[in-house]
Amino acid sequence: MQMTETRRWRFKGPEMEGPIARWYARVRGSQSQLDAYRKQAFQLTAGLRDGARVLEVAPGPGYLAIEMARPGRLQVTGLDISRTFVEIAAENARNIGVSVEFRQGDVAQMPFETDSFDLIVCQAAFKNFTLPHRAIAEMYRVLCAGGTAVIQDMSKDATHADIEREVNEMDLGRISTFTTKATLEMLKRRAYAPSQFERLATDSPFKTCEISTEGIGLEVRLKKESR
Repeated sequence: MQMTETRRWRFKGPEMEGPIARWYARVRGSQSQLDAYRKQAFQLTAGLRDGARVLEVAPGPGYLAIEMARPGRLQVTGLDISRTFVEIAAENARNIGVSVEFRQGDVAQMPFETDSFDLIVCQAAFKNFTLPHRAIAEMYRVLCAGGTAVIQDMSKDATHADIEREVNEMDLGRISTFTTKATLEMLKRRAYAPSQFERLATDSPFKTCEISTEGIGLEVRLKKESR
């Protein structure tokens, strides 16, 4: 789906490649977080039929995609702009014997056919997209009729206390706790408030969305109507 869009400005931080990507993979790979990914995977995929096709956009180290694929009943694909993350995620999946296809690519121009997936998941990444309207339009394009896109991300309305509580529950070391809190405070600047997501949805082919909030996060559900 072709469209013209001005790139959204964002602070140019370190790219998620090489050592930075590997550091992030370690930080997000604590046992408590892996347990949380498993719980999230079950909640996201519980209503899908066997054999359904799932795409995770920006899966990073692949932990959530792997948990969605672990039961063996779904076809799971991950698409990330970072070549390092694709390598890390593929290695993580191989190491535990789970089948997931991880590919390198841009959410604003996805390398998939129209109507390819029954569910799309994008977790903790949407705020980083410089072409958010095009990203949502591409999610719509590659979704099957009747499919759902679920975007889970940080809310611009999150408070300092919300961030403190969230990071303290991650079971990180002292240094990683400090750096993670500082990173979230920075990322909040480019996060979306619920009202902003409502406008994005209205301007997209989806037209509407459902939004819920909890702690530092929000969840947006976008449904592609059945034909």
